[in-house]
Amino acid sequence: MTSAPAAAASSSRTVARGPSDAETLRRNRILSSKLYFDVPPNKVPVIYSDSYNIAFLGIQKLHPFDSSKWGRICQFLMQDGVLDKIRIVEPLEASKDDLLVVHSELYLRSLESSINVSIIIEVPPVALLPNCLVQKKVLVPFRKQVGGSILAAKLAVERGWAINVGGGFHHCSADRGGGFCAYADITLCIQYAFVRLNISRVMILDLDAHQGNGHERDFSNDSRVYILDMYNCEIFPCDYEAKRYIDQKVELKSGTKTKDYLDKLDSALKVAKDVFDPELVIYNAGTDILDGDPLGQMKISPDGVTHRDEMVFRFAQDKKTPILMLTSGGYMKSSARVIADSIANLSTKSLIDLCSPQ
Repeated sequence: MTSAPAAAASSSRTVARGPSDAETLRRNRILSSKLYFDVPPNKVPVIYSDSYNIAFLGIQKLHPFDSSKWGRICQFLMQDGVLDKIRIVEPLEASKDDLLVVHSELYLRSLESSINVSIIIEVPPVALLPNCLVQKKVLVPFRKQVGGSILAAKLAVERGWAINVGGGFHHCSADRGGGFCAYADITLCIQYAFVRLNISRVMILDLDAHQGNGHERDFSNDSRVYILDMYNCEIFPCDYEAKRYIDQKVELKSGTKTKDYLDKLDSALKVAKDVFDPELVIYNAGTDILDGDPLGQMKISPDGVTHRDEMVFRFAQDKKTPILMLTSGGYMKSSARVIADSIANLSTKSLIDLCSPQ
């Protein structure tokens, strides 16, 4: 982001100021990162690692989030013959330098405390564990998913689409985590895309049941990013400041049903299509909108989720814009099956291509 003109201290003339030291450092970190790497053509742009999954000492069962969801999505796709395991792309783990592109040293240091991590992921017993164990069993999986989200943008631009079977930590901003979100992967993904992909217009379609207050705060003054957020306004996080930064806000109530949901989405996408012309669409595809989800509190059917995802991918296809999908929230065991079925439907409808050359 370029600085505003500033008055020179030794002259009354106004001169254009170049990039600040912080901006130069951030750009250099992005350019030196190893997270963007060339993916062979025999791979499809579906990104996943077994390292995504969180499991240790049964503590993960104390949180409503299904921390093995990501692996089960891929298992279903492979069992159904939709996806070949050897076609999946494994990302690299985001390093500290990668994370410093957005996050401050102070925030990253705060994650070295088991107490702080336990607050962010909302599992109090984690505060009692040694930090080395918390890093390995909780934060490494998150950092691996961050690497997947960042790589997904590159693959989406190259192939037209990409799916990170993970990511979507939309409650985390540059200096604050929360709601099971420790790293701001959406913000990182976009900042990398600005520099490495030379794009300047990104649309975030956030259809998780919860308001995406993290990326909203991060891009509060950045006209390059257009945010459409459709969420249940009666539940967490109720971040009223962040709401001011949403370009297109669609607020729903608890108990919203499938037809009403899809009608509102259709109207919102029509507006978005006319008012912004993105070079990349980031789709935060939470399944916590499902009927029965204890945190989303809406009543959308599995078929409704499939239809929703199809609508979004058709939107991107109609605009001839690359799209990347993040799986985000979903707090029932059934979410993995629903996501796998939706991805299979996208393939059936030729909105994605899960077949690659041998």
